Amino acid sequence: MGGVDRSPDHGLNRRRGRLHRGIRELTQRIYPAVPQFIQPLFVTDADAREAIPGLTDVWRDTPATLITQVRADLEQGISKFLLFDIPPDKHDQDFDHDFACEQIRALKQAFGDDIWLAVDVCLCSSTTHGHCGILNEDGSAVLNEPSVRALADAALSFAAAGADCVAPSDMMDGRVAAIRAALDADGLESVAIMSYSAKFHSGFYGPFRLAADSAPAEAAALQDRATYQIDPARSDDALQCSLRDAGEGADILMVKPGMPYLDVLAKLSDAIPLPWAVYQTSGEAAGFNLLDQHGIGNRARLNREAWTAFLRAGASMIISYDARHARTWLS
Repeated sequence: MGGVDRSPDHGLNRRRGRLHRGIRELTQRIYPAVPQFIQPLFVTDADAREAIPGLTDVWRDTPATLITQVRADLEQGISKFLLFDIPPDKHDQDFDHDFACEQIRALKQAFGDDIWLAVDVCLCSSTTHGHCGILNEDGSAVLNEPSVRALADAALSFAAAGADCVAPSDMMDGRVAAIRAALDADGLESVAIMSYSAKFHSGFYGPFRLAADSAPAEAAALQDRATYQIDPARSDDALQCSLRDAGEGADILMVKPGMPYLDVLAKLSDAIPLPWAVYQTSGEAAGFNLLDQHGIGNRARLNREAWTAFLRAGASMIISYDARHARTWLS
């Protein structure tokens, strides 16, 4: 008997599902949505907000403009934030977190539960050498245990000031356990931990380091962060670090950067059943901006494609410098 060829390459078999916007919408499986986005914020004690080289519509805010910016973001549907403070004074130990805590209290006083506020926990913006921990005497290595104690103290200060979540980004061993223990001992069991559990030694952080004043000092004996951030060629290390942080009490795990590590995100999110964040880095955002400025790429379209890829790879939340545009661009 004769029959119709139903093989996958018959006629327009595949294209029929693409020919009309209606069927494309009906068959779409990934839907980025505004509630999935976290907007990074930077705050300094400067007199006026400052533009960040490479980034568009992102600033180093003052305490006053920070409140104004968050109010504007709320009007665009963005209610989740990741705060980075740039302290007015740098130290190499005995860190003062008063400036950050003042901004946390001001934000929560102004907006209360209308916002979910995560605060980055690291030491790179606080130190004269720009590294994420406390160095040994000759500056050639980061000391893990003193660094972990300092990070736990910072996280406890931020949580006591009103942060809903603390986000250790330093990549020291054991810091999640230390932070969880400190929070719980102080009656702050409700404060979540979002761990940068798979943070790679990457070249995609350039604009961020300008924004946070956190690049390793040129005169430092330790010139880069290869001794504590993950080697891009070692996804097995990312898995082990994430398994450790999950076991130590992290509530959310993270892969950073985003697009160069989609394979890692897919592998880790499948292996560890916790919520996964992905950080679309400043270098990724700057690349999209540059394409747009030269008329060889559309910033909104590029972001939509990247955001879809993140969710497809297993993320449930996206930290993006362009989060504040998500409502407009996704519609």
